Amino acid sequence: SLSTRNCPCKMSQIPPKSPLASLFSERINSRVDSLDHLSMDSFWLEVENIKQSSEAEQEECSLADVKAQEEGDAEAEWLQDAGLSDLLGERASENDNIMLLSTLTKTQAAAVQRRLDTYSRSRRRKNKHPVRDVRDIFGVVSNGETVTEKEDTRPDQLWHNLQTANGQKQTQDYSCTVRNTAKEEVFNMDIAYSEQAAVLLKGSFLSESRRIKDGNVLTKFKIPKGRLGVTRIGDLSAQDMKKIPTLALIELTALCDVLGFELKRNKAVKLKTAEKRLFGVPLNTLLENDQKLLPNTKVPLLLQALLSCLEKRGLETEGILRVSGSQTRIKSLEQKLESDFYTGLFRWDEVHQNDVSGLLKRFIRELPAPLLTAEYLPAFAAVQNIPDLKQRLQALNLLILILPEPNRNTLKALLEFLSKVVARENNNKMNLWNVSTVMAPNLFMHKGLPNKIPEGKEKQLAEGAADVVRMMIHYQDLLWTVSSFLVAQVRKLNESNSKRYQFCDKRIKNLLRRIHADKDKVEKNQAEPSKIVKVHASLLLKDSLEVHLNNATRVADVLKQFQKNLCQNGWNIVNTVSLLKCNNSMDSTNLLLYEVGGNIGEHCLDPDTYLLDLYHINPHAEWIIKQNPSYPRVF
Repeated sequence: SLSTRNCPCKMSQIPPKSPLASLFSERINSRVDSLDHLSMDSFWLEVENIKQSSEAEQEECSLADVKAQEEGDAEAEWLQDAGLSDLLGERASENDNIMLLSTLTKTQAAAVQRRLDTYSRSRRRKNKHPVRDVRDIFGVVSNGETVTEKEDTRPDQLWHNLQTANGQKQTQDYSCTVRNTAKEEVFNMDIAYSEQAAVLLKGSFLSESRRIKDGNVLTKFKIPKGRLGVTRIGDLSAQDMKKIPTLALIELTALCDVLGFELKRNKAVKLKTAEKRLFGVPLNTLLENDQKLLPNTKVPLLLQALLSCLEKRGLETEGILRVSGSQTRIKSLEQKLESDFYTGLFRWDEVHQNDVSGLLKRFIRELPAPLLTAEYLPAFAAVQNIPDLKQRLQALNLLILILPEPNRNTLKALLEFLSKVVARENNNKMNLWNVSTVMAPNLFMHKGLPNKIPEGKEKQLAEGAADVVRMMIHYQDLLWTVSSFLVAQVRKLNESNSKRYQFCDKRIKNLLRRIHADKDKVEKNQAEPSKIVKVHASLLLKDSLEVHLNNATRVADVLKQFQKNLCQNGWNIVNTVSLLKCNNSMDSTNLLLYEVGGNIGEHCLDPDTYLLDLYHINPHAEWIIKQNPSYPRVF
């Protein structure tokens, strides 16, 4: 157990705070029991290897211990991280972040109100200046509804929406999807997860607990494509992606509130960084240095090199990742990399694959802050406490979106490699559970975090951490999707920010009413059955393409029409060298259509997006065809 191994890690739980959480706790225990037949030997062996490595070097903690916060401090920090710091003052300032309130759903607004209420009480106890009454902010009336809600959020109506959302999509009864793991299940991203959870709990549609038991019987989830398609991380502009973490934090908090769990976060602390160039260097610093050599680098070049080496010569190696290399050689290789990596003199072909895998795990462990971040590592670990698999994935999806971009990109590169290892299971004898148990200690243990593990919880926390890693590996495509409801909130936020409302009214609810009144005027004019629009392709053509839109016109249809006209009509082509195949035909799959401007920054569109629906939502945007960018790895 961890108590005898003195493991330098923290895998925090989300403590129950309601009777509902007690019911969940029973299901969690029974779910963990189902993992008994799965070996944890690799996990404990990895823990021993990490311990020996740390003891040999007598390394100091790179992070300060997390100190208990006074009442109200955690709420104040949460409001700041959620982009609502304006609410902490005596009155609202002219800050665009206040517009965030206009985008919140009922459960999200309740989560903000709950924390603002706690903060207000703590301020009154400390005899500080009073904060504004929450009723002035959300317009709360006696039944608890908020003036910011335009849609009908009654439980019966929400339940109807859950069943009928995506009317044209492949769907199934939401209340029955949890019972048969042999069938493909729908993963609804149109309605906020917290709203879904509120309806399911109120309607007593609590699902049977599902725990992954075997790599071959993992539940399959399908994201039903609505009329606006699916948005992946990377499809949105950097400007719009900056808005996603705050929205995701509010939604994650609301989801935890509905489920009866407290979202625990560590307080951000100052890092102590090593005076090195590669190992023990913050991700941001690594990327800044790498981008001087190779602009637009998204993942540290060292990590790319380690993964490339393993992909070329290590995927077939039996026990790769599990079998430890020589600690002496690994330390020596680290020193050589520090001096020779950027000069190109390091000889990867002379390194044993088990030593490379050791360097990979060491690189992850040596980061000054955990890859999953010090602030949210407890939340990632606590995902195991959510009894329903779908809701665990919802929480993970939001946590992925909250991660800083360097951490998220680095984690994705690692998970893609781990998937390739699992795909070669027949040769390397490393199945999904083996890989997860080996990698979990490297992701969830960090020398700079407190090592207090609750008595008797070691086995449960270890298995839970491994299961979280397994979910991230297996469901990474789903987890790297931006939910439709979040994209809709970004649009609302952009619309609100584009209007220069004056913050002279002390009652913010009146401001929000004016915002929604203006939106309603625009939304009433959305019944056009057809429309003629122009699609631009300035980098490829000097002419624009005129497209007649109807209810059946998709992005893929426009790209095919563009391809056909380009080949047959002899348009004035600017550059087609990289678009032409050997048979001199244009490949429409090498083209992308972007939505630019209006209520979005820039949005790469799903080929299955119905353009008339998109036009109605964003009539002021331009549509631009661009070449599909390729990002080849450079090692």
